[in-house]
Amino acid sequence: MTDGPLIVQSDKTLLLEVEHADSDECRKAIAPFAELERAPEHIHTYRLTPLGLWNARAAGHDAEQVIDTLIRYSRYPVPHALLIDVADTMARYGRLQLANDPAHGLVLQAIDVAVLEEVLRSKKIAPLLGTRLDETTVIVHPSERGHLKQALIKLGWPAEDVAGYVDGERHAIALDTAEWQPRDYQVEAADGFWYGGSGVVVLPCGAGKTIVGALAMSLAQATTLILVTNTVAARQWRDELLRRTELTADEIGEYSGSKKEIRPVTIATYQVLTAKRKGIYPHLEVFDTRDWGLIIYDEVHLLPAPIFRFTADIQSRRRLGLTATLVREDGRESDVFSLIGPKRYDAPWREIEAQGYIAPADCVEVRVDMPEPDRMIYAMAEPEDKYRLAACTPEKNRLIDEIIAHHSGEQVLVIGQYLDQLAEVSAHLDAPVITGDTSIKERERLFQSFREGEINVLVVSKVANFSIDLPEAAVAIQISGTFGSRQEEAQRLGRVLRPKADGRTAHFYSIVTRDTVDADFAQHRQRFLAEQGYGYRIVDADDVHAERWEGA
Repeated sequence: MTDGPLIVQSDKTLLLEVEHADSDECRKAIAPFAELERAPEHIHTYRLTPLGLWNARAAGHDAEQVIDTLIRYSRYPVPHALLIDVADTMARYGRLQLANDPAHGLVLQAIDVAVLEEVLRSKKIAPLLGTRLDETTVIVHPSERGHLKQALIKLGWPAEDVAGYVDGERHAIALDTAEWQPRDYQVEAADGFWYGGSGVVVLPCGAGKTIVGALAMSLAQATTLILVTNTVAARQWRDELLRRTELTADEIGEYSGSKKEIRPVTIATYQVLTAKRKGIYPHLEVFDTRDWGLIIYDEVHLLPAPIFRFTADIQSRRRLGLTATLVREDGRESDVFSLIGPKRYDAPWREIEAQGYIAPADCVEVRVDMPEPDRMIYAMAEPEDKYRLAACTPEKNRLIDEIIAHHSGEQVLVIGQYLDQLAEVSAHLDAPVITGDTSIKERERLFQSFREGEINVLVVSKVANFSIDLPEAAVAIQISGTFGSRQEEAQRLGRVLRPKADGRTAHFYSIVTRDTVDADFAQHRQRFLAEQGYGYRIVDADDVHAERWEGA
């Protein structure tokens, strides 16, 4: 037994003692292959998963390095069966390779012939393959490159894609760094992506993922298609690229509900690309309108199924995914791995906070009681109606008033799910509200007024979950959400994490109705915050009324 900071358990969980002198060193060593599950105060829990181990293998780490790391930092002997499983799991990656054959084009090559024989007998694999050239090689139609990778990972045999990329149409893209310099982690993230080929960069909201995109574009020097969540995000990307690069306004096009511009750099929204007409997606043709050298997927964790399907067809293009969290509530993380690429860079939120690049955050859950008459209505309600009844209890309005009063003079976002609830809160606070029905022009006007301090309180629906740059937002009050979505929790916390001019702490409140599914869903959402190392304080509504704001 040694005095290491890590406990490696046979169920593939890794427990890291935070206070140990070697914990930081150990955390960095295990980060490439272990998935962080929970990060409360004293013990952080990681898990070894096939996807995490294959991510590490794709990034150049071999089983010997992983095993050596586990043994070196473990306090107790590492279970022998776990070490064997790590080696066997990682050895599955790359037994099959997608490569370019000079005579036959794209082929699937087997390092292990038995594995090839196994997958050829799969009913889902066989239709994706062409003629078998010899014992180890089968022709693959280029359009099936992504579909084959998806199918192989589901069989547990992830293929290493060494077929390379087309350069795409050349287009000069230079950074304009006269008044700014990229941060070290942004450069590392862009380099990790570029030299890895394709893949995903995970950075907290407010840490400058757009800068990583600009750096990647400067490395590619090619026409670029950027996919974003909405028109407001598209225009923020455009403004940021004009500020950070030497691109001109004429070189950047917007492809959205209101504009259909195709330029050397084109920013398109997921909504317009996934709009159906007579059963087809006519706007997906934007992928084919130019010989793109780089495709950037902003908020890749939100990627809609039609974009996944089309991405499977364009595996010869370099692909960069940007996100604050790879958590997908639909469990399609393996599709992100196979179609966009493996995780190339991941920086913990608290690490970026420690460097001063995002604001420290105080996270508070305020628990309210449902009024007695409403409790009986809730108890008798159908299951599908219970969350709405609990989330929209009028008791929350009084709490909002008191929290805003406590943070007088600060910029406050009130965020919710239900439009009638938001309209009621907007009228109660005499504050403007932004929903999906608010025009783009009006959204931009209100966001700008908020940035400039003309508006101190803004009520917003889930449209504010994504890619909205509000640097001075210091307080977020969450009153309802998309059930138990950890993904949404990450986005909403991110709205207040931009570093403040005076270095002050951001505050993130969730008002939750006690003894209801509202509280159950809150626990699930909070898992994301625990995973990132944020502690959640729980405050009773009575404490708020009595102004007992300990730690606030």
